[in-house]
Amino acid sequence: MPYDPLYVQFLYHFNVSLDYFECHEVMEELWLEEGRDLLYQGLLQAAVGLYHHRNGNPSGSLKLFTQAADKLERYPRHSLGIDLGELLENCLAYRNRLAGGESFAFYSFPITILDPDLAGLVEEMKRNPPAALEED
Repeated sequence: MPYDPLYVQFLYHFNVSLDYFECHEVMEELWLEEGRDLLYQGLLQAAVGLYHHRNGNPSGSLKLFTQAADKLERYPRHSLGIDLGELLENCLAYRNRLAGGESFAFYSFPITILDPDLAGLVEEMKRNPPAALEED
């Protein structure tokens, strides 16, 4: 299955650089290109949920994880070469802790890549990061 380079960049930023703002930037572009697909929007919202929690905005994080879960649960557990079910579980765990009023330190979680071809594309991006990251 061919993967859009923006999707590969999203996974790179989510799993490798942990740059959730950049995840939002590249996924929003892909989401708009793909006709506002709810699966892409759910992925985007999961990244923004992490972004908000890391930046001390638990209410924003709760809102985004709730919205992400509502969208991601509509799709098969294995979609787009990733373990979407595991991502959904991680979003729900974050949401439930935040909804319960629990205060906890930021932690990240990876998106498990199931397709070896997709994993190879992300690995290649590790060796040749997007230009914006090279400037950092």
